[in-house]
Amino acid sequence: MSKKTNKFSADDFGNEPNEVPQENTFYFRKENFKWMLIGLAFIIVGFLLMMGSDANTVDGKFDPNSWNDGIFSIRRIRIAPLFVVIGFAIEVYAILKRK
Repeated sequence: MSKKTNKFSADDFGNEPNEVPQENTFYFRKENFKWMLIGLAFIIVGFLLMMGSDANTVDGKFDPNSWNDGIFSIRRIRIAPLFVVIGFAIEVYAILKRK
C-alpha cells in the first residue's frame, strides 16, 4: 500500500491553478451614469421651476402690505415637486440597475 500525500507549501497558499482574472468589478457602468445624469437633470429642472419671488415681494422689492398669489401657482406647487420626485425615482433606478 502506498501512502498518498499532498504536498502543500506556504508559497502556494491562496493561488489557485485555474484562477481566472476578473475584468471589471466596478458596479456602475456607462448606462448607470447616463440614467443618473438624467435624474439629476430632472431634479435641477424641478428646483428651477420652484424659483420665484416670495409672498411679500412685488417688482423685486419687499412690501409687507402686499400679497403675491404667485407662490400658489400650479408650476410651483404641482409641476416642480413632481419633477423632483421623478428625478429621485430615476436616481434610485440608476443605482439599482444591473446588467
